[in-house]
Amino acid sequence: MMPASQPLAASAASAARIDAPPAKPVMLVVDDEEGPRQSLKIVFKKDFEVVLAKSGEEGLALAAGRHIDIAILDIMMTGMSGIDLLGKLKQRYPGIEILMLTAYETLDTARAALRHGACDYLNKPFDISTMREAVAKAMERRRLSNSAEHVTYELDQLKNELEDRRLREELVKTKGDIYASVLHDINSPLTVISGFAEVINNSLQDAASIEGEQLTSMRADIAHLNSQVTRCFEISRRYLSFLRNDTDQVQSDVAINQILTDLGELLSRHPAREGNTLEVVPMKQDAAAAINGTDLLQILLNLTVNALQCTAKPHEVKISGELIKAPLDLSSIPETDRERLVGRPGFGNEAPFVAITISDNGPGISPSIFRRLFDEQITTKEADQGTGLGLSIVKRLVTSAGGAVHISTRPGVGSTFRVLLQKSHSSE
Repeated sequence: MMPASQPLAASAASAARIDAPPAKPVMLVVDDEEGPRQSLKIVFKKDFEVVLAKSGEEGLALAAGRHIDIAILDIMMTGMSGIDLLGKLKQRYPGIEILMLTAYETLDTARAALRHGACDYLNKPFDISTMREAVAKAMERRRLSNSAEHVTYELDQLKNELEDRRLREELVKTKGDIYASVLHDINSPLTVISGFAEVINNSLQDAASIEGEQLTSMRADIAHLNSQVTRCFEISRRYLSFLRNDTDQVQSDVAINQILTDLGELLSRHPAREGNTLEVVPMKQDAAAAINGTDLLQILLNLTVNALQCTAKPHEVKISGELIKAPLDLSSIPETDRERLVGRPGFGNEAPFVAITISDNGPGISPSIFRRLFDEQITTKEADQGTGLGLSIVKRLVTSAGGAVHISTRPGVGSTFRVLLQKSHSSE
């Protein structure tokens, strides 16, 4: 993930020099020739607030007091060259998008412009339609960059809030288990955020222009980033409300197929999926479970990532949902080293149920570990790959919703976790 300090520093710098954002995006045109300057102002005056400068020095002075979205610079100017101005603008305002104009194009000037961060360069005299297209692409890059920067800023704010809460209430000493749960719960979406942010950052740095499938993909990545940050906030708010002794938690009904779709998207770029096969099978007839949506997503995410990480060898993990219309025969579920029902005491066993099954064909779970599954600090992973908090969090969330988890494992065959939840009556 790109370091938070860079975009945040840019945000702080921008905030310090912007009192009120203009109604239109701002275009800075720097050219020592009057003709091109005025032509560009006429072409773009309806869509931009166009600011003109006849030298690099004047352009820098104008940029210092304004929010500049896009700049069009002449490469060959008296005094400060366009390449030098490009470098200074990018250094001071990393988010700005810059187009270069040249009447004397050479391979060296083109390379220099792109190396210093220009998104495109055009020849003089320029064609208006070509110029409009280049400006449109530059503005799309600017919008994508702003969205990514905003996501990173919100994520940093979330981290600061959690740290402030820890310092004020000494969570490490008095409520360390809850604080550890917060960190564990947000770790999964942060992993996804990191992957998406790295892809977007690399695309913005490497691509001279963004269009077609790449543009569509980047828009989707930005949307995923925003949804992941929102989810981080939801999870952190839930646990922070626990710290304020707010026990009246809102429980909402959630459609299972939507949750399964979200789960598949969350894990689409998760490192644990690499080399493994993940199959998500929706319910034939969708149903809703009586549980908070964020809680259920967190339950399934923990169980699925565990299944994906149960062995370093390539293996298969399958997730599926079904509706159970009759009470379970609980007496047929033993408490052994290979099978058990977690949450049995509080499980009402009143049909209909929604059952979501996560199964793998990995090595299975050893008896010594199986007996202690769902206890605090118990993990089947290597020492540096897990905290042991995931299954204890699953147990807490499932049992608080009145549900249970049916587990079975067979050495050399694999393991199955079946989450049983009350079907929502409001969905009938």
